[in-house]
Amino acid sequence: MEEKVLEILKDLFELDTVDNTCSQATCEQWDSMGQLNLVVELESEFDVTLEPEEIGDMKSYDDIIRILKTKLS
Repeated sequence: MEEKVLEILKDLFELDTVDNTCSQATCEQWDSMGQLNLVVELESEFDVTLEPEEIGDMKSYDDIIRILKTKLS
């Protein structure tokens, strides 16, 4: 799951490299539109439905992993 999330972040935000420090604060392309596109990609890839409060809490790679782990357990 972790590698797939990194791949999604890299492709979606057109980054040359990405690691687990990726966040809204460190990625210029991760704006409100980027957030919506990210949610669509994550929901499609992992077959989950994210709640509005979860979407609002997704501000970094670590947040995404934490939220997905609760959804997929």
